[in-house]
Amino acid sequence: MDAKKTGNFIAEKRKERNMSQRELAQYLNITDKAISKWERGLSFPDITILIPLSEVLNVSIYDLLTGGSNNE
Repeated sequence: MDAKKTGNFIAEKRKERNMSQRELAQYLNITDKAISKWERGLSFPDITILIPLSEVLNVSIYDLLTGGSNNE
């Protein structure tokens, strides 16, 4: 797993849905600072967040963890 790749993927999918970091954070009941850390590749989402995150971004958990199936 590559934190930068995953972070870029999360940022890309969030932006495709015209969501701010704050809006995504509110949906997940976490801080926008956590979203920022993910997107900068400084950390990964907590395991308890993976299902709701995958649902709101409309991606698989596998894609979240790998940074997208097409991102080789």
